[in-house]
Amino acid sequence: MVEVVTLGCRINSYESEILKEKFAKVDNLVIVNTCAVTKEAERQCRQTIRKLRKQNPEAKIVVTGCAAQVNPQTFAKMPEIDLILGNKEKTAIEKYLQTDLSEKTIVGDIFKYDGYDDYLITGFEGRQRAFVQVQQGCNHRCTYCIVPFARGNNRSVPQQKILEQIKTLLEQGFKEICLTGVDVCSYQPSFSGLVAAILQTFPEIPSLQFGSLDPAAIDDEFINLVGKHKNILPMFHLSIQSGDNLILKRMRRRHSREDVINLCNKIRAVRPEATFGADFICGFPTEKEENFINTYNLVDEAGISRLHVFPYSERPGTPAALMPQVDVEERRERAKRLREKGEVING
Repeated sequence: MVEVVTLGCRINSYESEILKEKFAKVDNLVIVNTCAVTKEAERQCRQTIRKLRKQNPEAKIVVTGCAAQVNPQTFAKMPEIDLILGNKEKTAIEKYLQTDLSEKTIVGDIFKYDGYDDYLITGFEGRQRAFVQVQQGCNHRCTYCIVPFARGNNRSVPQQKILEQIKTLLEQGFKEICLTGVDVCSYQPSFSGLVAAILQTFPEIPSLQFGSLDPAAIDDEFINLVGKHKNILPMFHLSIQSGDNLILKRMRRRHSREDVINLCNKIRAVRPEATFGADFICGFPTEKEENFINTYNLVDEAGISRLHVFPYSERPGTPAALMPQVDVEERRERAKRLREKGEVING
């Protein structure tokens, strides 16, 4: 039986489920689906691989995912690994496993890839909620983010394919369907149009949920759908990152702190019971105490109750890595304070 180890986001969870189903009957195969969002995430990937080799001395270990895509040379130095595949190659992993390859590392140019794995999964092992990938990649270039270099440009799964996947999962008894993607709100031709089509096709869907939402891309059509359809779960996770307008500008985000407050108020106006979570980065380059306090205060001003907090992590190759850096201990201290605020909110 194959072992698939997933590190990172919901997209990885969805893709790992594809790998589990494709190779369900293969023995002595371990696939590690890596994450590159922070330096710590990459460190955990390497640590996990070493542990897996000790536990599976005879297995073939294949490393793929975002860290393998952006930093293959680091993994190539690890004797524990048999094969390294990029995110493009991951979609055809069976081809590489069936070929006697002389190369250990096969990582192509992700920006030349415009596809996705169209395999329809039948479920999620050990989960009540099923993720459905609706798009891949990102066309935005936030100054701190390595993800576009790991996932490529924005490309959307055809609507009919998404509806087929949801139908399959509903027939398997899943009651919670969560739409996910690298930049889910950038779904083309329209994220709101996709949500409307899903609700029209499956009016009895028990619970429709979403991955991280970009405050700059949520339109009035989506808000109207939230008010009209009670089977949209009124729990929304926003990719905010900072509550200070200067820092947001330096991050190259497309929203302001006022936009976040207005958006939360608009959604509460149509669904008073709505709750909000958010991603925050503490200690972004040039962030001063007063900038951080604006983030700290935004939590109350927007009414955010679930905080996903990261101390800033430099990613080589990103513009932010070249900016004046905040002391590492200061980043951690601010992240600790913000997490503690979240703990107080949740009692």
